[in-house]
Formats: sequence, C-alpha cells, structure tokens
Amino acid sequence: MSRYSRHTMLPEIGPEGQNKLSEAKVLVIGAGGLGCPILQYLCAAGVGTVGIVDHDTVDESNLQRQVLYGSGSLGQNKAMAAKERLTDLNGTIRINAYPEKLTVDNATLFFSHYDIVIDGTDNFATRYLINDVSVLTGKPLVYGAIYKFEGQVAVFNHDGGPSYRCLFPEPPSRGAVPNCSDIGVLGVLPGIIGSMQANEVLKLILGIGSTLSGKLLCYNALTNQSVTMKVQRTDLAEKERVSLGDHSSETMESCSFDVPTVTLDQAIEMSDVLFVDVREPYELPAVSGLDHISIPLRELEMNSGEIETGKTIVFFCQSGARSQEAVTLSHKLGIGDCYSLKEGATELNEILAEEIN
Repeated sequence: MSRYSRHTMLPEIGPEGQNKLSEAKVLVIGAGGLGCPILQYLCAAGVGTVGIVDHDTVDESNLQRQVLYGSGSLGQNKAMAAKERLTDLNGTIRINAYPEKLTVDNATLFFSHYDIVIDGTDNFATRYLINDVSVLTGKPLVYGAIYKFEGQVAVFNHDGGPSYRCLFPEPPSRGAVPNCSDIGVLGVLPGIIGSMQANEVLKLILGIGSTLSGKLLCYNALTNQSVTMKVQRTDLAEKERVSLGDHSSETMESCSFDVPTVTLDQAIEMSDVLFVDVREPYELPAVSGLDHISIPLRELEMNSGEIETGKTIVFFCQSGARSQEAVTLSHKLGIGDCYSLKEGATELNEILAEEIN
C-alpha cells in the first residue's frame, strides 16, 4: 500500500484499479529508446507481469537516450540488462526477458501470454509483423515512433478500432525511411514518446480516460506542438485480410530491397572495386583495414567526379539505408555499376578484424 499510495488515493484508480494493474500482463517489443521509459513507468506503476523482447546488445551510442543502461551494461543483451535494472526498481512484479528476435515463428506464442502489446521498435519489418500478429491474436497494440525531433503515438486494434495497416497499408521500401542510427534523434524525445505510450497502456488497463484508439498523436519537440489526427478503420484491419505468410524471410527479402546489395565477401570477389563511405566525417566507428574513399551522402551529387569511372562502386554507411540511397542517386547521375554493402560500419570492422587475425 505504501509503494502505490499515490495511485490508490486517486478516486479514478483506488485499490481496485491497482489490483487491475497487478493482474495485467504487458509485452514490450524493443528495449531501446522507446522501450526504456515504457518499461520503467510500467514496472514502477505495478503492472504485474512485464515481458521484454529484444535480441540487441547495449552499445555506447545507446547511452545518449536509453536511460535504463550505463557503462556497466555495454555488450549485454538489452532484455537481460533491462530486467536486472527493473527488478531493482520493483521486485514485487514478474519480469520476463526474451533475449531473441521477434519472428513470424515465435510472435504468436509470445503474444498469447499477454493482454497488451507495445511496439518500441525502429524498423518497418518488425512493426508490420507486430501489427499483424496483434490483429490475428486480438491484442490491443500501443504504437510509438520517433524521427529526429518528432514522434507519434497511437492505440491500434482496440475495441474494433483501426490497425496500423489502416494508417499505413504497405511498408515503404527498405532504406526509404532512415532510422536514428542514420540521421540521429534528440535524446529526450524517446523519453517523451515512450512515457506517452506507457500512459496509454495504464489507461487501457484501468479503463479510464480517453485513449488514442482511432487517433494518431504527432508531437514536435522543437515547437512543443502536438496534433491529433483521426484514423479510420479499413478492411485491411480484418483478420482474414492479414497473412503471416507476408513475413516469411523470403518474402521480406524480396520486397525489401530495391537496389542491388552485396556482402563484403561478395564485393571482395569483384574486380576493380571502389568502396565509398557515405557517412558524415564525425560518425563512428571509423572503418580501418579497408581501402576506401569518403563522400557524405549529402555531398555525393556535388562530388560525384571523385568516383572513378570504370570501377565497380560499393557504397557503405552505418546500417545500409544511406548506402542504398547512394546507389539510387548514382544511377540518376549515370554511374552504372553500383552496389550497397549489407554490412554496417560496426559489423564491417568486426569482419575485417577477424580476417586480419
């Protein structure tokens, strides 16, 4: 009673509402920028069972915004590191860590054990998978997304309301929308948007207030302005229109890449290759052990003359999004034999280090 006294003294919550929270089961997909504040506030609020799905590990660049982690967490799996921190925050609840990637093979099983699902991811393939499994299993979905200084929050698939596909019927081509590893993000923004997502979850559990079902809230951190738009339900939200076959690895691979891509091993086998780093000069890690030139993507058109004609061009960046843009732009500039390297800078360094050893 002492821990939750500030809840129970609210007439809208009271002991009965706190009991609802303790009996609730919430699954959080992604323990990154959005997932960290979501998890902190749900666990502090006394949500009885919280699941965390994330296969990624903590990187130094995460610490600018992923506030669950510290230097001692570097290299650890995010789901496991988050569970350790959250158990210290509230040891009276149950926290399940799933240090694996959400896939079409495990998503339905995960979702079946929880009442509400929260999307804290940063890629469209997983986002559409989360939506479609939520529709098929009948689970409310609390959605959030961030982009530089702007964020979005919505509640999908709740009480006959619209799904994510009602708003965005089809995913964009891979690389068309960069993530924060490519363009950056204001560190406090995921805290704001993630807290809004946690607020929607608490309202759903408690049955109080007005949720963002059928609405999309758009927030701008630079202006402190927010706009709420209506989202209409369409036939795409119906269970019979959603197929998990769309998320098979073969289907996702074929529909995601609009430009030719190669691995480092494949690129090395090509003749007369020129590697081009299209990241900004200040971005880390610097790539060593690979002969290459650097032309930031924003300067590529102006400095395309630096690219030697007659060579096979392989662009690379931090994650693969900008390198695909570089290929598309190069084709428009008349530079023909171009590829996007699948490996990002960090993975590229690891591969090169293994080859040297």
